[in-house]
Amino acid sequence: MKARIATVWLDGCSGCHMSLLDMDQRLLELADKIELVYSPLVDTKEFPENVDVTLVEGSISNEENLEQIRQIRERTKLLISLGDCAVTGNIPSMRNAFPIDQVMEAYSGDQNANSKIKFEEVPKLLKEVTPVHSAVKVDLFIPGCPPSASVIHYAITELLNGRTPDLNSLTRFGK
Repeated sequence: MKARIATVWLDGCSGCHMSLLDMDQRLLELADKIELVYSPLVDTKEFPENVDVTLVEGSISNEENLEQIRQIRERTKLLISLGDCAVTGNIPSMRNAFPIDQVMEAYSGDQNANSKIKFEEVPKLLKEVTPVHSAVKVDLFIPGCPPSASVIHYAITELLNGRTPDLNSLTRFGK
């Protein structure tokens, strides 16, 4: 039976997903062992039940992210924080130094020039941007900005073989 794998992109740059795709030929090797059940790379709209492993890229920045990660945790056996944004908050958390009203004002700029912005349609920002583990239990952390394709492949392969990957010598923050 294939492992049911999902990937999620919260508040981040998508660099971790680009590293995932950089596995190139190794993705084909994994295809025999996994079923990709949810990802921004496929057209699935709702996060499914009974996911074996979910790799989460990005931080928790708004109410939608928070609701989404809670649902993902409920439906996932093994949750992985993928990349520095998920692990520490990284670049998105730089907005924590400013009050939300200042952030929204800076985003909107001159209201006359940006009259098409409808803030009621934008998910409400949380007071602070936080890493994934501040909201839900995380089972494995893969730091890096972004983590390399080799590190991601190693982690997934180890998990598929029933082992907990030892990433200590392979990763560091910002690399």
